[in-house]
Amino acid sequence: MRKIKILWTDDEIDLLRAHIIFLQEKGFEVITANNGDDAIELVRNDFFDIIFLDENMPGLSGLQTLSEIKTIDPNVPVVMITKSEEEDIMDEAIGSKMADYLIKPVNPNQILLSIKKNVDQRRLVTQRTTSAYQSEFSKIGMQISDQLSFDEWVEIYRKLVFWELELSNSEDSAMDEVLKMQKTEANNAFSRYIRTNYQSWFGSNSTERPLLSPDIFRKKVIPLVDQGTRVFVLVIDNLRYDQYRVLSTVLNNYFHVEEEELYCSILPTVTMYARNAMFSGLMPSEIERLYPEYWDDDDNEGHKNRFEFELLQKQLSRLGKDYKLFFEKITNVKAGKKMSDYLGNILQSDLSVMVVNFVDMISHARTEMDMIKELASDESAYRSLTLSWFNHSSLLDLLKLLAENKVKVVLTTDHGSIRVDNAQKVIGDRETNANLRYKLGRNLNFKSKAIFDIKNPASIYLPSRNVSTSYIFATNTDFFAYPNNYNYYAQYYRNTFQHGGISLEEMIIPVVTLNSKG
Repeated sequence: MRKIKILWTDDEIDLLRAHIIFLQEKGFEVITANNGDDAIELVRNDFFDIIFLDENMPGLSGLQTLSEIKTIDPNVPVVMITKSEEEDIMDEAIGSKMADYLIKPVNPNQILLSIKKNVDQRRLVTQRTTSAYQSEFSKIGMQISDQLSFDEWVEIYRKLVFWELELSNSEDSAMDEVLKMQKTEANNAFSRYIRTNYQSWFGSNSTERPLLSPDIFRKKVIPLVDQGTRVFVLVIDNLRYDQYRVLSTVLNNYFHVEEEELYCSILPTVTMYARNAMFSGLMPSEIERLYPEYWDDDDNEGHKNRFEFELLQKQLSRLGKDYKLFFEKITNVKAGKKMSDYLGNILQSDLSVMVVNFVDMISHARTEMDMIKELASDESAYRSLTLSWFNHSSLLDLLKLLAENKVKVVLTTDHGSIRVDNAQKVIGDRETNANLRYKLGRNLNFKSKAIFDIKNPASIYLPSRNVSTSYIFATNTDFFAYPNNYNYYAQYYRNTFQHGGISLEEMIIPVVTLNSKG
């Protein structure tokens, strides 16, 4: 194994001989220099894992040397060592991308800790994360069963996402596979739970019904507006909980979380059903019955969410709310560039709602474009792409302005998505819809026992085209393919992100209330 190579630069380097011997006995290779010019020349001609740099030296100062070193090797961690505790020197050193800051006199253990923190951290984090997940693995496995409540499933999903994010920062790919198997086990059990319990949530005596799509405005938004608070509701279409967790690392700079809850998207987990239900406060069959002019049949063409603003107005009217309402839908990059222009409308409104479709666009583009498929090759890359978009979006600029103006933000979504890999054959007539994770039509023919089959759509408040309409939902990582050209479509859609069916990723999704840090 290659030794870690250290460059230690100090004009009194001879007085540090004991420290250098200590490091050499620990297995490190230590190169020394007693001025900034020599250090720069060494960096120009050799590679170092870490550099210790005295701040106060004759000739080039430590900060000047640091600046030169960073132009040669921007990624090498540099630890500044100084006698000075003046805050402006600390600020300047930190602003110069220094990795650590130590005050003289330093002891050998401080140096060792700094090396481990800056050089060996990834290996140590991997070891600790792997060990911690191994001890948690059996606990989660014992919790997974068919007898859990929805709240208990939420807690299991939170744990799985936590470990997924932790392991994504480690180098142990073997544990990634273990986690993937445990997620599959959890999704199989969750699918059985949904098949057993979902219909009962809509019975007259149901006491187990979780927070569902139609409940979001009535229970999570309207009470905040009624307190006299300006509220901005941000609906990011197709945002999974793990994606929200990575976005939260940015949001935490400007907001603190007042409440973070995971709720359940209705079936089918697609925009037409789940988001219309959210804005209307009604289940899909109720929308079709009460407002037929706002409900489009689930065919293969057209936009089926054209009336979200009108449906929200209807919900507010039914609840007797006369808010000053602002509503905007961002469906393309050009419109997204103007988001900060909406601040004036938001500040003049009681309730503002913005729908942003960019994450959904990534998901669909990934299916159709090889370049996006390569950029979002797996869940970790998909999260990274989502975070990169958010960091460079005008949506973040708008959120910063909202934080400055102390506007309360409710961030949520309509459904999530899952990476599919297993095609299931299904046969339907010409009117069967095109979605890969659910189908509705007459005489749907399939063999898999894992499919959730609803022969009476009214039992879960879904519309029917005729008396023989039924719905089927794919579970876990399955997707539907027709027998015609089966092998082609099974291969084409394998490893793409889809939604519409039953999985933890699609159904258990965030609704988060954020307060400005001000």
